[in-house]
Amino acid sequence: MTNEPVITEGDSNSNSDYSLQLNRWFLKPIGAWPSSPSTTRLEKIVSFILNIICFTSVIITAIPSLLLMILEDESIYMKLKTLGPVSHWFVSSANYTALLMRGRDIRHCVEHIEADWRTVTREEDQHVMMKNAKFGRYVAASCAVFMQGGVLCFCFVTALTTTEIQIGNETRILHVLPCAVYKKLVNVDESPANEIMLFLQIWAALIANSSTVGIFSLAAVLAAHACGQLDVIMMWITKFVKEAKQRKKTSSFREIGVIVERHLRTLNFISCIEDVMNRIYFLEMFRCTMDICVIGYYILSEWADHDIQNLSTYFMMLISICFNIFVICYIGEILTEQCQKVGEVVYMTNWYYLPDKIILDLILIIARSSVVVHITAGKLVHMSVYTFGDVVKTGFAYLNLLRQMT
Repeated sequence: MTNEPVITEGDSNSNSDYSLQLNRWFLKPIGAWPSSPSTTRLEKIVSFILNIICFTSVIITAIPSLLLMILEDESIYMKLKTLGPVSHWFVSSANYTALLMRGRDIRHCVEHIEADWRTVTREEDQHVMMKNAKFGRYVAASCAVFMQGGVLCFCFVTALTTTEIQIGNETRILHVLPCAVYKKLVNVDESPANEIMLFLQIWAALIANSSTVGIFSLAAVLAAHACGQLDVIMMWITKFVKEAKQRKKTSSFREIGVIVERHLRTLNFISCIEDVMNRIYFLEMFRCTMDICVIGYYILSEWADHDIQNLSTYFMMLISICFNIFVICYIGEILTEQCQKVGEVVYMTNWYYLPDKIILDLILIIARSSVVVHITAGKLVHMSVYTFGDVVKTGFAYLNLLRQMT
């Protein structure tokens, strides 16, 4: 920690850019990347226009399908087939709204990451942070592939399927829509209304997926950075204890102060992640539980017909949903474990060879680390691997109840 700086400012900027690059790619196209003091007026206007386009596209697309569920006397199966896409659009819109409303807090987290990279002065610290940044990018990219791949695959496979309808003496060949609509509002049995609604539904699905991918990727990158900072703190503690005997007392007190300041800074960063994400996590848990139930019902309904095409897309969507909910649960688990691990690392060092005053300082670090840090869903549910199991079990329990009713 007392080594001379070896990391240049250019390296720090490129590293922070590398860490946040995927988040910008996912959020800028939908106008959800938070503005900064350097953001120009033109960029703010473009983001505002994108916000209007995204909201309008999703609402215009979802309303005809919602009216079908309410006004048409359809079978339970058809209503459930409509419920899946409609719930996806509305919950994604709510999450998109939450992203926009929490833009200032997200910007604060982004600036925190950039500041942490600027303060790196040792190559070994940089390697640890870069390792965690790569993990965050890997998880973010995986979320994008699973989410966009599952939903868009279903949309395109359905869109490429055609059906024949007889209207009077005329036979029309139309594309099957991913989500049925209220025909008294939009007559999709005619062209070009059929093609326009098909395009709108795929476009709305892309927007909804982008907001969801943006949320999961942001959570992954923020959590990975926090874990990297905690790993750096544990390295500092180990190095501090090993070298404490050869240092003067004043130097020791200065070094322990640096460690404590970085520890508290990281804990404040985790608290910021919790503030930004807890409401979004709650909505995602609700959506994933419902989607597991509904898609499971789709699979059971299509199983008797042996429709490999539909079954394949449903299984892809189910895997995507389970992967995404696992990611946010695992994030909560690993952050809690890493925070507690700081205290364990202090205890596992040769602290008993140090002067009494320094031992007391280390005891305070252990005491602070013993306070459990949780990432929650709506301040109600602690995100952990056990929570993931509960979500999956609840989804299949609702599926069993739905089978009994229908």
